[in-house]
Amino acid sequence: MKNTTGKQKKKREKHKSHIPFRLNLLFLMVFLLFATLILRLGYLQIVQGEEFRAEVARTETTLATSNVPRGEIYDAQQRKLVGNKPIQTITYTRGTGVSSKDMAELAYKLAEYMEMPNVTIFENEEDYDLSKRDLEDYWLALHSAEVNERLSEEEKQLTGSELYLAQVDKVAEEDIQFDQREQEAAAIYKQMNSAYALTTINIKNQNVTNEEIAAVSENLSQLPGIDTGTDWVRTYPQGSMLRSILGTVSTEEQGVPDSGYLTYMAQGYARNDRVGRSNLELQYETVLKGSKAKSYTETNNNGDIINQTEQYPGEKGSNLVLTIDIAFQEQVEEIARQSLKENHQGLNDSIYVAAMDPRTGEILAMTGQKIDKETGEIIDDAQGVTTQAFEMGSSVKAATILAAQMDGVLTADNNVMIDTPLKIAQTPAIRSLFNQSGSVRVDDITALERSSNIYTAKLAMRMGGINEFQNGSSLVMDTDMVVNKMRKYYEMFGLGARTGIDLPNEQTGYKGQATQPGQALYFSFGQFDTYTTMQLLQYISTIANGGTRLAPRLVSEVRGTDEGGNVGPLKTEIEPRVLNTINVSEEGMERVHRGLYEVVNGDNGTARSAFAGAEYESAGKTGTAQALYFGEVKDRRGESVINKTYVGYAPYDDPKIAVAVVVPYLPERNTNYENTRVARRVMDAFFQVGEFENTRNENAAEENADDSAMNQEETDADANQEAETNEEE
Repeated sequence: MKNTTGKQKKKREKHKSHIPFRLNLLFLMVFLLFATLILRLGYLQIVQGEEFRAEVARTETTLATSNVPRGEIYDAQQRKLVGNKPIQTITYTRGTGVSSKDMAELAYKLAEYMEMPNVTIFENEEDYDLSKRDLEDYWLALHSAEVNERLSEEEKQLTGSELYLAQVDKVAEEDIQFDQREQEAAAIYKQMNSAYALTTINIKNQNVTNEEIAAVSENLSQLPGIDTGTDWVRTYPQGSMLRSILGTVSTEEQGVPDSGYLTYMAQGYARNDRVGRSNLELQYETVLKGSKAKSYTETNNNGDIINQTEQYPGEKGSNLVLTIDIAFQEQVEEIARQSLKENHQGLNDSIYVAAMDPRTGEILAMTGQKIDKETGEIIDDAQGVTTQAFEMGSSVKAATILAAQMDGVLTADNNVMIDTPLKIAQTPAIRSLFNQSGSVRVDDITALERSSNIYTAKLAMRMGGINEFQNGSSLVMDTDMVVNKMRKYYEMFGLGARTGIDLPNEQTGYKGQATQPGQALYFSFGQFDTYTTMQLLQYISTIANGGTRLAPRLVSEVRGTDEGGNVGPLKTEIEPRVLNTINVSEEGMERVHRGLYEVVNGDNGTARSAFAGAEYESAGKTGTAQALYFGEVKDRRGESVINKTYVGYAPYDDPKIAVAVVVPYLPERNTNYENTRVARRVMDAFFQVGEFENTRNENAAEENADDSAMNQEETDADANQEAETNEEE
């Protein structure tokens, strides 16, 4: 028993003797770790201290971009329609992580060297540059600490936009009573604050003086991110000609549109980039925009830009060469303007004219002239050629005849009908203007020549399965089927469909809801759906060239810029684009051609008098539609009006020009025949005959003389400016 107890005691003593050893080992390890840490810290501070201080103060180089001038737009003879005027500018490239306070202080410095015109809301409540919020933003950027002291404990817990709004709310009225320099600094700050990191914006590019450029340039070392350079503004050497078609460009303040923001950003745009907003400027944005200049930008640890080195100078946008000759365009505009001024009646306040080469789809001229309701002046509305739609009347009858051929209800064996008033039960009688009460035998050719409503109405009935009809009885057929069938055929000519013109926002017209059988008959002679002037032009061009529907186009070439800043080498030639072909026999198309020829040249042709004595042979079709007014005068909407139209082409045997004219909203009783008179004058101007003989050559000579005088004036001005600069130096 004693032995057992002794053994246990020894075992406990042996175990106890190991505890101090392990504890000492742990203390030793901790000591060694602390010693290592102290040595490492000493090494970093003493040996590598300078290296790390340099690392903290090191600069960073990143790539920044800036805009280049847009491409310019020229007419078919390479005369400038849209150009760029170089102007001096003061710019700002925002660094990475630059604070609002840094920008506000920089703005105040810059205000010492340049004037920044501005009008505050306190000076003019309607027309101002600086709102109360703009002034508050500037003051807050400089005094954020002071404002924070004005916040309640609750408000101090806010974050993000909620905190900022609380801070703005604490800016007192007396805080923003600025002197002139502070106001200018606030205006500069507003511009700076719109810039994104490493993007260049213009702070001032209007009326920048040489003195301002010199002062800013001399102090660039104190103005991080500020620079001087050259910017551009759009100019229009031909005045208002085609302005609504050429389109507009956004300002830096407007930047890229919100609707396409993500798309623009994905394509490398900055938020404040100037982009095409409408028509050709918008349609050809990717061609006109050019390639941005790229610079290596060196920033310090505060994010301030301290140096910029150009890596790529950028490339000006490519130039557009249009299909339009401005000499002819000017004549067409004047013809339309004079017509509207001298002959508008009733609610008629506009006229639309367009001309195209039916062989290629090239637009030769297009204009809309409209009376401004407020001023009474006639203004450009060329855009209305593709956006304003009207009922066109009998000018579309050739499409109905060809549709009937394609549908198989009109052949050489059954093309003769009797034109006599058509009476459907409980509806007014349908009559042809030339035959109010008798019976006249007509075929497809004479139906076009004399403009028979009955002929096309009976073709619509045939499409609905009705070959015989007893006057006075009810018309029983599937109206919806007939109308949709005719619409399908009409679209093959461009009527009721997008024409494919190289302009955005083209309209296709209004499609009526067919509920009564008689409506299909009215559709057949152009008194149901509405069409644009461009659709009308594409339709007649498709017939003129024998049945090929071509997309109208305004741009023929894309060209670069030569060293002298003029139109350079060809980059892309825009080829004709075929949309579809009309599936009719050669004989059937020829009969329609003959019918359109008789309209102009036949004894009973409805356009015979307008084209009498013309030095060329042409073909065409007149149109008169009974319609309702849906113009700008709201209290007159719904009144009965007359739309007069004309489509035609020449020369008859080898068409080089197709023309469409629309004169809408005339009174029911009118003496206006401008649809045919204007078409005749446009064709005369194109062929330079009659009153227009050699006029384009004379205009060209005058234009060259004007250009020479202008160039001399510019040369003299440049010489004077150079002399003044030398004197100052």
